[in-house]
Amino acid sequence: MTDPVLLWLRQDLRLRDQPALVAAVEAGAIIPVYILDDKSPGDWAIGGAQRWWLHHSLSALDESLRAKGSRLILRKGEAVAELRKLMDETGAPHIHAMRHYEPWWVKAQDALGDDLTLHDGNHLRPPECVRTGSGGMFKIYSSFWKALNQMLPPDEPVAMPRTIRAPAKWPKSDHLADWDLLPTKPDWSTAFGKAWQPGEDGALKALKSFASRLDDYAEARNQPSIDGSSNLSPHLHHGEISPRQVWAALDGSGDSLTTYRKELAWRDFSSGVILSMPDYADTNGRPRYDKLKWRSGAAANRDLKAWQQGRTGYPIVDAGMRQLWQIGWMHNRVRMIAASFVIKHLLIDWREGERWYWDCLVDADFGNNAVNWQWVAGTGVDSNMFGRIMAPLTQSEKFDAVDYIRRWVPELAHLSDAAIHDPDAAGCRPDDYPEKIIEHREARERALAAARGI
Repeated sequence: MTDPVLLWLRQDLRLRDQPALVAAVEAGAIIPVYILDDKSPGDWAIGGAQRWWLHHSLSALDESLRAKGSRLILRKGEAVAELRKLMDETGAPHIHAMRHYEPWWVKAQDALGDDLTLHDGNHLRPPECVRTGSGGMFKIYSSFWKALNQMLPPDEPVAMPRTIRAPAKWPKSDHLADWDLLPTKPDWSTAFGKAWQPGEDGALKALKSFASRLDDYAEARNQPSIDGSSNLSPHLHHGEISPRQVWAALDGSGDSLTTYRKELAWRDFSSGVILSMPDYADTNGRPRYDKLKWRSGAAANRDLKAWQQGRTGYPIVDAGMRQLWQIGWMHNRVRMIAASFVIKHLLIDWREGERWYWDCLVDADFGNNAVNWQWVAGTGVDSNMFGRIMAPLTQSEKFDAVDYIRRWVPELAHLSDAAIHDPDAAGCRPDDYPEKIIEHREARERALAAARGI
């Protein structure tokens, strides 16, 4: 028998449409391995909400592998070093893996050199293949989409292997429970399990549900009380389903299908951005904003904490921040409103908000998170203008967030539809709900004045 090969798994925790798995199986016996590497990412080690999801996703993947006579090997440590150890322990001559674009993974992939074969399949098309006329990477999404659209549809998903050959001897593996990925003191994840089913089966169920609601997506996705979202983002982030699978499962025509496909393409675009600008999560895309004077000190910290806790006095913002804390996810429209609020109403550095989302979101994606925050902040290479300041109260009424607020801010549930968007102005703010942290007009003028100073 030939020596087994290693299948290095990261954010590709699935058996269907898994080109690295297919290639490894064709080579012979395989050893699937996941390495919990908190060292290589540095400050960007995965946050608490992602860890909850990862625990359940790895458990589900191991169960699927065992059903095919295989299993998942777990190791903890610096990924390249652990892979080298496994090669020595098992005699494995080679590693197969899906390509990733986070800067720490790019560095690790380069370090493994010829011992590693990378496979594409986590995107509609490999982002580095979508180039400008001069051969560079796109910095503007609309131009990226136009170029990518010429390369679509994506390749067909590859079938799941019928069998997976096990090695003659398995290497030692950590126990998942010993990683302490689940919160205990306190357990803030009690509502997560009711909202989500991590794993490949959960991803397929979410896709089936979304396919039945697709026709309403273009409008419903902007209405928090309806929540027409696909709910696929955490499954896509952890690679429990591929964009190609999603594309193949959704058919038809019209605005809703096109709108959602553009959302899938945005993931590809953000991967291209961090590939060409690896420090994009920490550095303004437009250097002129390095001069912008963000608020700091005790008052700013107090305001930031109020935002994190959903105690700003703006019901639509508070509903979103409480939803984020309770189920590790926030409606996309409200994400933008809440992000704009902390950046422009509170004049707090966008990186503070980015870090909070990173820790609290089950779908916190390095590229998406960075690109989206810089888009809202106006600091990015492709972004909204800084002076375009979202008005939370107007947004709340425009997108009919009444039921959304009632669900996530229960102390306001008894208010009328007209009053619930702005209890202060309606003169009926309950004693247990805070007054506005700052008035909209005052916040807007302060933000615009700060922008004029750069």
